[in-house]
Amino acid sequence: MTAQYWVGDYFVDLTRNQITQKTDSKIIPPKALAVLTHLAKNANKVVSHDELLDQVWPDTIVTPNTLQRSIAQLRKALGEEGNQSYIKTHSKQGYSLEVEVRWQPIDDSAIASSEADLSEPNGELVTARNSESSRLGLLLISIVAGIIVVGITGYTLLEKPAQTSQLTFDKLSLLTATDDKEFDPSYTPDGKYIVFHRYLDKQCGNKLWAKNISNQKEIQLTRDWGAYGSHSFSKDGKKLVFLATEACDKPVTQKDCYDLVSLDFEKALESPQQPSLILQCKNSIVVKPIWLNNDDIVLLQKKTHRWKLIKYSISENKSTDLYYRNDGNLVDFAYSVKHDLIAVIRIDNDDNHHIEMLKPDGRILSSHPIERPQEIPKHRPLYPSFDPLNKQLIFSTGRQLFTLSYEGKVDKIDLPFADRVAGPAFHPNGKSVLMIKGPYDSDIVLLPRGELSEKNKVGQTKHASLNNVRSYPSFERSNQGEDFAIFQPSGELIAFWSERSGEQQLWVSDGNGSEQLTQFPMDTYIRGIDWAADGKSLLVNANNVLTQVFLDSSQKSLPLKHPVIRLFQWDSKNNSALLLVRINGIIKLVEADFNNSEIHEISDKTILWALKSEDGRLIYKDKLDQFWQSGPVEAQRIEPLGKKGGAKSFIIKHNVIYAINSKNQLWSYDLNKEELEVLGDVSEDVDYLTDINQTELLMTVKVSAKKEVVELSVK
Repeated sequence: MTAQYWVGDYFVDLTRNQITQKTDSKIIPPKALAVLTHLAKNANKVVSHDELLDQVWPDTIVTPNTLQRSIAQLRKALGEEGNQSYIKTHSKQGYSLEVEVRWQPIDDSAIASSEADLSEPNGELVTARNSESSRLGLLLISIVAGIIVVGITGYTLLEKPAQTSQLTFDKLSLLTATDDKEFDPSYTPDGKYIVFHRYLDKQCGNKLWAKNISNQKEIQLTRDWGAYGSHSFSKDGKKLVFLATEACDKPVTQKDCYDLVSLDFEKALESPQQPSLILQCKNSIVVKPIWLNNDDIVLLQKKTHRWKLIKYSISENKSTDLYYRNDGNLVDFAYSVKHDLIAVIRIDNDDNHHIEMLKPDGRILSSHPIERPQEIPKHRPLYPSFDPLNKQLIFSTGRQLFTLSYEGKVDKIDLPFADRVAGPAFHPNGKSVLMIKGPYDSDIVLLPRGELSEKNKVGQTKHASLNNVRSYPSFERSNQGEDFAIFQPSGELIAFWSERSGEQQLWVSDGNGSEQLTQFPMDTYIRGIDWAADGKSLLVNANNVLTQVFLDSSQKSLPLKHPVIRLFQWDSKNNSALLLVRINGIIKLVEADFNNSEIHEISDKTILWALKSEDGRLIYKDKLDQFWQSGPVEAQRIEPLGKKGGAKSFIIKHNVIYAINSKNQLWSYDLNKEELEVLGDVSEDVDYLTDINQTELLMTVKVSAKKEVVELSVK
């Protein structure tokens, strides 16, 4: 397809997603440009709505509003918002492009000629002359035009993508060494301090701390405990900005409020300070505020189901949209202070990942698919940080580090870690990197069910004293993570996942010994397992892909078109499963039918956990900790469970819901009798209940979650 053409006095460059008139250049969404190109191919003819939809959005169901939005974007770019001098609407028929269209051949000389024509859009196309003077003139014009084009796009020579530089490290140093958990470390802009978040336990939140690199002195920055998110420094290093998330008394559309706050860093070094409120969000979710090189702050915001990048001006107290996609979704972004560039990681409707480079005013400089090596699963989200010395980014998948070029090329750093690491965050001079290191050690507790509670004569419950849960022997103890243990149907085995071999793998145990069933690759993450009804195999969601694993370690793939975010339940008899999957960038609760490879969409609300009862009722928990059950027309809220709150997950046995809430209470709710009962108190170290049968229950218990800040020195 021709990549460049003229529409009247506007130059259209599909290679840059750009429309230019003289020196005024606008970046246009690719779909809108595809609409313009098809209209240009049929200039002065009426093109029907159906034809445009079929040509631009093949094999995709979209509404006419989608086409109308593209037409509106084109009219704005062509300067005809108040009239129809270029694109004319034909009622109930379609659109026509009523202007002269001139096509540009695709070769080097033609491209140079078209760039030269930017200064004279109304003139005829330059062609090669036979005279030497004409060729010299053309060369000079091309050089000048090239300079103009570089200025228009804002992509200077210093910002052009470069090949990734292979990073090597020669030293690892511990910067924090406490029994607490540290997260989100960063250097100050002058490189003299590191700032991090320290958590003491899961109830009291965290505080911000600083550490002087030269004398190792630690300084508490925030006065009170709070649920503080990741922070960012102003360019001069005098202020910090971060999110303070606290429970709302009267939630509007979400469980938490999101306060954008700032902290005077210089004052906090003298004595702990209370953050100052900048902005409060109650009707949307915002994450990851980053201070630009001016007074503006960039954040990710989600109002419905898709994330968008916004820029908030403190001085003007208003926000503007920087980047948004109707197709797919945004995953993450990073900002380079040195180069004043924003890197956006996004996924398209097919869940392919792309990297796009932006200027802080929203101009798109480049867009490339990310070329994943074999070591990184297709659906794994990437969270990169800028390397200030080399024009590239760096990210971690757990035990491995990779570099990512501006053009989407990924190279592995040959430095696998013994433990999982998170980060990284570079020093301003690029000579060192901060990471978070430390294993999560959890155990599985097998507890006799009879020790939970017993009822007295008046029907009240005597709570069992379970606060010393650690006095119960751990089931298959190791010093790594063990989780989600479930009983084998009509058998003696217990299945669970464990990191004892270095990676998350599926294991089974008969109580006397354990066996590893899988050999998943490095940095595998498991999000859900369930037994088949006959107890002869399990379904595992590993790296967003479903795999049936048999007890002899043989495997069978259960392919789905969409990546699986969470496996809740497997109905092997009907060959279906209850899942969270990502469809066109939006996470939805679905029921998958493997017999005909179809999925039935249930909800696109934020669902934290979902199961079906034995009698077929769908029970799910939303982000407000409200429990719902399916009804004849619409879902109905289970009112008695509205105040239990905080349960991470739940299980259903014989139409009875069981869960552990944030008050460390184990409770049950009979769906048929509509009776709620508190069965006992459990230790604060218990994360959640994973399974229960007639005689025993299985729980995941946190043993330690030590996380510490480490520093890698770059060679």
